Amino acid sequence: MTSPVTLQDLAYLSGRSLSTFKREFQALYNTSPLQWIRGKRLDMARDMLTHTSMSVTDVCFTTGFENVAHFSKVFKERFGVSPSAVKK
Repeated sequence: MTSPVTLQDLAYLSGRSLSTFKREFQALYNTSPLQWIRGKRLDMARDMLTHTSMSVTDVCFTTGFENVAHFSKVFKERFGVSPSAVKK
C-alpha cells in the first residue's frame, strides 16, 4: 500500500521549511507537491489496472486513495476514461 505522506514530512526530509519546500517544488516541477503526488498515484493505478487482476476497489486503496468515488472521478479527469473501462 502507498502510505500517505505529509508535506511537512517531505519538507523536513528535504531540510526546508514547509513554505520553502512548496515554493521550490512549484518552481522545479511547475505543479504543487500534492498534485504531483496524486499524478504519480494515478499513473501507478492505471498500470495496476492494466497489468494485474486487481479490482478497481483494491487498486484504489492500494495506491493510497481513501474513497472509490473520488478515485474514479480524479482518474477519469486525468485519463479521460473510468478505471472500470481501463480494467476491461
